[in-house]
Amino acid sequence: MKIVLASNNAHKLEELRAILSTLGMDVVPQKEMNINIEPNENGTTFEENSYIKAKTIMDACGLPTIADDSGLMVEALGGEPGVYSARYGGESCKTDRDRLNYLLKRLEGNENRNAKFVSVITMLTPDGKKIVARGECPGRILDAPQGANGFGYDPVFYVEEAGCTFAQLPSQEKNRISHRARALKIFAETVRRERKYADK
Repeated sequence: MKIVLASNNAHKLEELRAILSTLGMDVVPQKEMNINIEPNENGTTFEENSYIKAKTIMDACGLPTIADDSGLMVEALGGEPGVYSARYGGESCKTDRDRLNYLLKRLEGNENRNAKFVSVITMLTPDGKKIVARGECPGRILDAPQGANGFGYDPVFYVEEAGCTFAQLPSQEKNRISHRARALKIFAETVRRERKYADK
């Protein structure tokens, strides 16, 4: 079964392929379908934006589509940056490091550093089927970056389970415990369960 990823992000493609190939799903990025549309991510939740991306690309290609929307939520900031993780700080923050520094400045003097990464995966099919899975990875925000791997807020996101930041983990280990990996696991379990009931 061919399924189109509503993204051209190589990291997302690699993670989704690793899990979904075990379900007989061949995941291809939207560019392979000659789709260059940028969905209007104007939702206020990860669920809404994940759906918007999947629906926009499915309507363009007419094939089953899968989308991921993810970001960082910091407890002391009321859940910020949330769905605005990739554009946190507005026009003045043009790079990942700018946004990371902006986050640290917002948290200066705050003892509550609890945070979580969230990923919501949505699959839509032309016949009206919809599967949604949400994964979360708890952690805390450090005072300064540590590690050179990963991207975005990874250098300041410390995971107790791993004993280090996301940026200090090899990509394979991060992909095993990340929010997206957890969402994918739930997604895969849902697909297998539905197939089991369909076969009865």
